[in-house]
Amino acid sequence: MPRFVNHIDEKTIEAITSFYEDYLVPGTAFVDLMSSWVSHLPTSIKLKEVVGLGLNNDELKANDRLDRYLVHNLNHSPEIPLASAAFDTVAIVVSVQYLVRPYEVFQSVYRLLKPGGQCIVMMSNRMFPSKGIYAFHILTTSEKIALIEDYMKKGNFSKTEFIDRSPPGANPLWIVRGEKAEKE
Repeated sequence: MPRFVNHIDEKTIEAITSFYEDYLVPGTAFVDLMSSWVSHLPTSIKLKEVVGLGLNNDELKANDRLDRYLVHNLNHSPEIPLASAAFDTVAIVVSVQYLVRPYEVFQSVYRLLKPGGQCIVMMSNRMFPSKGIYAFHILTTSEKIALIEDYMKKGNFSKTEFIDRSPPGANPLWIVRGEKAEKE
């Protein structure tokens, strides 16, 4: 069923958009993995292409930032049906906690990225409890961040970094960013 809701508050959404302004380059080929009806991308940066992959056709169809989209359940099939080495950035925004086969998904994300490409995982302390994997119910914030870094490292990302962009008085925004090596 479609859920046309925001999962985080407005200040945190603004922090996501601001982060993108700092880390996206014009002309970027971008994948919004586990996408929905909004992508929080800045209008100030012209992207080459924005591809959304998500669970609900109605939500994806309503997302005016997507140039194209596909309905695909990563928990049933973690291999992402997009071209290899075709994208500069893959982002997972407030959804990583729902992946039941994350290591396989991150290997697929790595395959999608061009050399030097980046994977951005943004998370908060909010989730649908019935959908979140057990680890996200019991781990501390620092343990969740270490888990995402482990997903990336086992997915072959050469470098990871943690960035806290939590706005004061709002939902937290924790970001783990990984890079694919320029040369393999």
